[in-house]
Amino acid sequence: MSEQKQAQKRFVILISGRGSNMQAIVNMAKKRDDIHIAAVISHKPNSVGLVWAKEQGIETAELLHKSYPTRESYDEALRDLVLSYQADYVILAGFMRILTEVFIEPFKGRLINIHPSLLPSFTGLDTHERAIVEGVKVHGCTVHFVTPVLDVGPIIAQAIVPVHKKDDADTLAARVLTMEHQVYPAVVDYLAQDLLSLHNQQVEYKKPVTTLFVHPDIG
Repeated sequence: MSEQKQAQKRFVILISGRGSNMQAIVNMAKKRDDIHIAAVISHKPNSVGLVWAKEQGIETAELLHKSYPTRESYDEALRDLVLSYQADYVILAGFMRILTEVFIEPFKGRLINIHPSLLPSFTGLDTHERAIVEGVKVHGCTVHFVTPVLDVGPIIAQAIVPVHKKDDADTLAARVLTMEHQVYPAVVDYLAQDLLSLHNQQVEYKKPVTTLFVHPDIG
């Protein structure tokens, strides 16, 4: 008897601008029968990423935060919109807004973010500049579950890159981005295959998977 076909997982991706991580995820998903990108949503008008997603035949939506009087009222509208797509997982891919519990709670254990540092180091903004100022030898990115406390959710996977003496924030950011485009699609792959889940604020893996991605310049 043939193995039962893996059930298709539905993903909604939230972006702000060009959505390069979204594009990396979509390009991976095109090769898979078990991943459906149900929608790409932006809180900014005329996002380059939305144009690209629409060209791929993906449903898109603009939900402009400036149209709402409070952060909570926006999050309520965003919550309802995402729920309408019946998403199994919600992926934040460069979504530059701090979300409140109004949005986070309904998607507990199903809301994923990528942060451009090796958490718990350099939470918040300007991570690349701060890494250079601090003189760290390695930097990177972290994919994690989202909790109401910013940038402290349980870590799923990380990628590391070297920090070179001649780096500035832009060159370091570009190096980190190449690894983001590897680690984030990999995590979406794991989720689609039900290889990991969140229990009692701990990430549990059903079988060994790669959770540390290393830039080729690191020996």
